[in-house]
Amino acid sequence: MSFWSEFALIAVVHLMAVASPGPDFAIVLRYAVRFGKQAALAASFGIGLGILLHVTYSLVGIGLLIQTTPWLYMTFSVLAAFYLAYLGIQAILARAPAVEQAVAKEQVTEQLSTRKALLTGFITNGLNPKATLFFLSLFAVVISPDTPLSMKLFYGGYMAMATALWFCLLSFLLTQVKVRGFLLLKGYWFDRVMGTLLLALALHLIWSLI
Repeated sequence: MSFWSEFALIAVVHLMAVASPGPDFAIVLRYAVRFGKQAALAASFGIGLGILLHVTYSLVGIGLLIQTTPWLYMTFSVLAAFYLAYLGIQAILARAPAVEQAVAKEQVTEQLSTRKALLTGFITNGLNPKATLFFLSLFAVVISPDTPLSMKLFYGGYMAMATALWFCLLSFLLTQVKVRGFLLLKGYWFDRVMGTLLLALALHLIWSLI
């Protein structure tokens, strides 16, 4: 298989993975609606940076160590579950915004620092065990051992950029006035749904370890 054929396969597999709903999607969706475009874009770039973390430890072999060491993988997964649960509880307990005023003025009802949104996106993706297994499988099965390191770095850079761009596109779509206005009209119920989803993901992760 040529490197470009390999890259095309990676691009397709990655697109299918990144488009699947998960913690990353839930975070960007919630931030876009509750905090606005800036926070959603920052979280999107954070998620893209998280991809680089997965690529790095896959290249140096740490990912394989995590996968083949039961207690280490369990610790990693439990940390991820607790973090998702923390985000979920935050969403469920969030105050209801002044919806009518926010929609009328087309403004954000709450502020979230760009740094915090970026960090949340990075941690959410970086602690996602499914992403860990995805990249381990990718580097073990799809990417040939003969592929030069330079090409592997190129693949990793592409996947990080493509992931960030995908969620940036979602951020722009979700913060359009009509779309965001419709979602805001759901008020705090929208936060409840997102929080419940994150808690369900956390419980599913814990259940898979039992």
